[in-house]
Amino acid sequence: MANERLRGALVQAGLTIEEVAERIGVSPKTVERWVNAEGRKPYRRFQYALASLLGAEVSYLWSDEATAVDIISAGNAELVTLYPHRSVTPNSLWPRLYSTARNHFDVVVYSGFWLTEDAAFHRVVKEKSAEGVHVRFMLGDPDCEAVAQRGSDEGIGAAMAGKIKNALVNYATLFGLPGVEFRLHATTLYNSIYRADDEMLVNGHLYGVGAYMAPVLHLQRIPGGELFDAYAESVERVWQSSRRITSPDALQERP
Repeated sequence: MANERLRGALVQAGLTIEEVAERIGVSPKTVERWVNAEGRKPYRRFQYALASLLGAEVSYLWSDEATAVDIISAGNAELVTLYPHRSVTPNSLWPRLYSTARNHFDVVVYSGFWLTEDAAFHRVVKEKSAEGVHVRFMLGDPDCEAVAQRGSDEGIGAAMAGKIKNALVNYATLFGLPGVEFRLHATTLYNSIYRADDEMLVNGHLYGVGAYMAPVLHLQRIPGGELFDAYAESVERVWQSSRRITSPDALQERP
């Protein structure tokens, strides 16, 4: 059954599906499914965005909406472990996590330089490439404003751009492997995100310190949870906004 309340609110507000999609940052097909497909509801943040845009209450647009207690409970279940600093995580955590990847293998960082020196991680990337897994690396563009700002925030200045260039050199043997793709982004990252299918590690960024001193959330996707998917959607936005490179000598590949 279609969501007639949502359809009516759209008509009353004088907004088309395309206009709503542009305003809240999703595709028109997604909005159309929210209106027409039975049981298809937006994630909570989109529910609030839609309700605000349409001048309606969330509880009116989705009368069977889960309570705050349910949302909190699901979120707690998504959290596997909280590490107060990345520096205290087990060295084997990243290779072990990625060794389980079958459909999603994503690395979203500025440099993630420490990971480029992990031989076990390199081995896992090559194994997953041989298995046909699409491996996606998203590193910061050394020349972009966001990288310069992050370098300033960490107190290392231009060394941040240098770390990215060195990271690309360390990954040289991974370029050209089947299914392994590198992109550079100019995004302001609030977290480094490492996803392997339905698990991910989220390393927060704190002003004034390197990411190795910031917390790491080990998350798992569960039915009814929204935390994992929120970060997963962020990964896709970075991917879509980044540019592909085919060698470590990225600065010579500008269009």
